[in-house]
Amino acid sequence: MPGSPLPPPPPPPHTRMWPDRAALLADRGRALEELHRCSIGVHRVLLLWLLALAAIIGWALLVIPLQQIEERDPLGFVLGPLFALLGLAALAPSVFAVALAIRRDQRIRQLLDAWLQLDSDPPTDIGLRSPGLSLFWLLSSVVLCAIGLWESFTSAAGAEPGRTRHSDVVLGMGIGTILWLTGLIGVVKAVRHYRWALRVLGPSPRPGHH
Repeated sequence: MPGSPLPPPPPPPHTRMWPDRAALLADRGRALEELHRCSIGVHRVLLLWLLALAAIIGWALLVIPLQQIEERDPLGFVLGPLFALLGLAALAPSVFAVALAIRRDQRIRQLLDAWLQLDSDPPTDIGLRSPGLSLFWLLSSVVLCAIGLWESFTSAAGAEPGRTRHSDVVLGMGIGTILWLTGLIGVVKAVRHYRWALRVLGPSPRPGHH
């Protein structure tokens, strides 16, 4: 999932030129806000779902040649390779983009830790918890996992020898697997954010506690 350039890490101690602490906290707050948006913003989960949709389309195109073989369609010899190429063109970039996004998340976490260690500013830092966003990632991803598992299970369990085409089973199980993996990525991201917030920012303050 390509994104905007990330904020740079804070400069080394011997090259820091902030005139006062207020200027330091202002730059720190802007960097943390942008990194937080790049990490767990709503647009990230929407991009993940779009990549999953592209992967599903790619998988469906890859299954078409198998369907043509089962139907003994003479056009399959001509159109089959074309559909296979189109399927790979949709599936491969989606997988590659997700892999890049996972590496990008690791870099974002490193930058967040570096800017947080620079100083402390509770009014800014408390906004990084984002319990609502974490819960949205978690619940939507759990639903996606459940749909994917259900699709895979029903495709395999509902197959009847001699009556169900192998291509239909392959299509259903592939779609289910893509949905399940997409949901799993979201669940892992939500849990990691919660654990990171607990480790770095500490437990959430209780209402009325000062």
